[in-house]
Amino acid sequence: MYAIIIANAPDFSAAPHAPMLAAADLIIAADGGGNALFAANILPHLVIGDLDSLDPAALAHFQARGVEVQRFRAEKDETDLELALLAAVARGADQIDILGAIGGRWDQGLANVAMLALPELIGHHVRLVDLHQVAFLMRDSASIPAQIGATVSLIPLAGAVHGITTQGLRYPLDAATLYFERSRGISNQITSLPAQVTIGEGMLLVVVSV
Repeated sequence: MYAIIIANAPDFSAAPHAPMLAAADLIIAADGGGNALFAANILPHLVIGDLDSLDPAALAHFQARGVEVQRFRAEKDETDLELALLAAVARGADQIDILGAIGGRWDQGLANVAMLALPELIGHHVRLVDLHQVAFLMRDSASIPAQIGATVSLIPLAGAVHGITTQGLRYPLDAATLYFERSRGISNQITSLPAQVTIGEGMLLVVVSV
């Protein structure tokens, strides 16, 4: 099942993503992410969160059209996006794209990236998606979904990543180690296809810019 989650990034517009949203089996608005859907006249299947940032007009519109709403208290351990991710997994989604996760508060954005490492997401294909950028977490091997010339950055998450071997990149790595606090993996480039990355140990954030 393919799910799309809309987070609450400032000034995010859902309209450019309309074709992508039309292909989703499940659309979840994480609280204020519903504002962008409301503006684009797109109905989610589920609105989830404490609803402190969702426009009351959007909430009323969704409820009048039978959209499921799960309201949580504000004093909770999870962010609205984490609740949305867990809901997507619980409903059977194996591919999850997150829109609007980056671009607002730094603390929220950093937490949104870190959430890719949630143990509940192991075995699921989860991406942060923008119009010109995609980020995903890999634990073993992955093909890079981009064309020749795209910029690729490999960023260790939660410590050093060992045994990194790449194929199709301008600056190749062969059983190399990248360190969390070092910038060595930034701004590589795809030079041939298929472009692939394999790691031996750790978690690697792959960011593709086109």
